[in-house]
Amino acid sequence: MSDTESYGFDTLQVHAGARPDPATGARNTPIYQSTAYVFRDAEHAAALFNLQEVGYIYSRLTNPTVAVLQERIATLEGGVGAVCCSSGHAAQIMALFPLMQPGRNVVVSTRLYGGTVTQFSQTIKRFGWSAKFVDFDDTAAVKAAIDDDTRAIFGEAIANPGGYIMDVRAIADIADEAGLPLIIDNTTATPYLHRPIEHGATLVVHSTTKYMTGNGTVTGGCVIDSGNFDWTASDKFPSMSEPEPAYHGLKFAETFGPLAFTFHGIAIGLRDLGMTMNPQGAHYTLMGIETLSLRMERHVENAVKVAEWLEKDDRVDFVTYAGLKSSPYFDRVKTVCPKGAGALFTFAVKGGYEACVKLVDSLEIFSHVANLGDTRSLIIHSASTTHRQLTAEQQEAAGAAPNVVRVSIGIEDADDLIRDLDQALSKATS
Repeated sequence: MSDTESYGFDTLQVHAGARPDPATGARNTPIYQSTAYVFRDAEHAAALFNLQEVGYIYSRLTNPTVAVLQERIATLEGGVGAVCCSSGHAAQIMALFPLMQPGRNVVVSTRLYGGTVTQFSQTIKRFGWSAKFVDFDDTAAVKAAIDDDTRAIFGEAIANPGGYIMDVRAIADIADEAGLPLIIDNTTATPYLHRPIEHGATLVVHSTTKYMTGNGTVTGGCVIDSGNFDWTASDKFPSMSEPEPAYHGLKFAETFGPLAFTFHGIAIGLRDLGMTMNPQGAHYTLMGIETLSLRMERHVENAVKVAEWLEKDDRVDFVTYAGLKSSPYFDRVKTVCPKGAGALFTFAVKGGYEACVKLVDSLEIFSHVANLGDTRSLIIHSASTTHRQLTAEQQEAAGAAPNVVRVSIGIEDADDLIRDLDQALSKATS
């Protein structure tokens, strides 16, 4: 497609990045299940390895099926390029890898997926990195957390598990003032509901496992580069601005301009970290993205109906869905994600921990799984599963208290979902 800016989202989600296969004319993107690719000659091989020519070398780095997915996601997010990888957690490390060094820190939101909290509070310490957790609704606290060793700011557009809406523009302004990249996890919103780059984000990460694929079949991740950050404006990002010894002193920012971060993600990140997305997984995600807007519309429609019903139920203490007028984030939805507040939220069950367990065990349509963004409606008791490793204080801060369950509302008949919740709540609170 020659001019993606002239096409609408529904067209781009089907066509962006894809072309009929030149060898066979196949209209759907083939699964290029190949490890390596034959070079035309020795000169061609040398040019590829020197980053003087773009092409395929080895599928740990680049693969034709994955390349189509990368271009499609970058187009939908409004970025200049993207790098797909093996999972959403891999995408987070891939995004931080070029920015961080031992002794450096990242300022992150307190409202994050439990696994991300663990990754940032525990695992990255092994690299000599650290994270400062701050309530992103307190912009003064965000500013105060930034110091000379800070190299990035990280948050979720629609936070998992509570569905809280982040004021991306406000945090982007703080990042700009500090000369730092803002990384936004857009997994829960998807580019259909929210495009972080338009709100000032530098990088966007996804767990493509979730809504992008939409059917619970494969894991994957993606890092999207806005192309808007000046990596040479300070000496904070030597991986981008200084000579790279592995490529004979090549400077990524100088050589690749707006695509510097994308090329670094492939040439260094995938080469050395090896967090590769497999081509069959990319194929499934490409098929899922073709119906993204249609699914998200139904997800949101169902979520509003279910959340409104739950809020009126005496067996429920509260509902965190930002699409409810009672939510403190309701007005923010209009500017951050005007097409809807997503389909992920939590609600508190009267009776606490034990009632939540009974509720989960009594549901028939909802599946009890550690996933979200499926066409099927899903539920999980975060305090005993995804957020189990966190302290009680961290669970509360993340919106995963013991009396709370998280639901990911699917695309089934909303009335059936309500009936299922009704009978399960009766058993849980009797």
